[in-house]
Amino acid sequence: MQDQVRGKTGFIGTAISIRPGLLGLLVIFTLLCVGNAIVTPATAGEAELAIGNRLANMLRAGRGVVSANQALINNPDVGDKWFTGERLVGETEASYTARVGSAPMSADLSARDKRLIEAQLQAMRKVVDSHQDEINRLGVGFKGFIPATFARLSNEEFGVIAGQEARIRVTAPPHLVRNRKARPDAWEKNILETRLQAADWPKGEPFTETVELEGRPAFRMLLPEYYGESCLACHGEPRGEMDITSYPKEGGKLGELAGAISIVIFK
Repeated sequence: MQDQVRGKTGFIGTAISIRPGLLGLLVIFTLLCVGNAIVTPATAGEAELAIGNRLANMLRAGRGVVSANQALINNPDVGDKWFTGERLVGETEASYTARVGSAPMSADLSARDKRLIEAQLQAMRKVVDSHQDEINRLGVGFKGFIPATFARLSNEEFGVIAGQEARIRVTAPPHLVRNRKARPDAWEKNILETRLQAADWPKGEPFTETVELEGRPAFRMLLPEYYGESCLACHGEPRGEMDITSYPKEGGKLGELAGAISIVIFK
């Protein structure tokens, strides 16, 4: 029997209300296209939920650091910008700690959870270090190393490092997907269309479910993300106008569903 859960998001320490008869569970970008910090309820799925929260918050923190450094990255007059993987990880951990209220690594983490956090930070570091030539290129303004690209590459690298333990990706309703690699799978597409896009779906509330994936039981989370002010420069109006990446804008509006963070924790 599949377990389906809906929970309320809010700031750390806020209580979560769980629909009667269901297990409890949950997750959620920093200033770009994001929502509130994440709450952790005491339920049977707490272990998967807790590491899912950490992974999602870390992704948002890293994405936010890349966003905050766009002016530096795209400065054509500066060569060595010192925007290295080490710097990215340091600023990401600091941002995560400020956002969540605690460091990403804590004494109570399980060995698996520590492996997954370390794998995510290793993936982020590797992605930034592998793009140093591009980031430091003189005479070139826009480098294309934007938060969305950083997130996709980091998530792909995380999948390689984490192996068969976990996955994380950013997806969206099919009509909003720009990169084919971000297309939702059947489960994600169904939840996006029937739950997260429903008129009565509470804004910011994630959907979680225990399902079979590739022949294995898996805890899945889909966490809605909405257009923020910084998103609209590329994804806003007028619809069809080319953005800085030479892609037509979607005509999105502030607060509309932009996509979702999808997390898989294999049991």
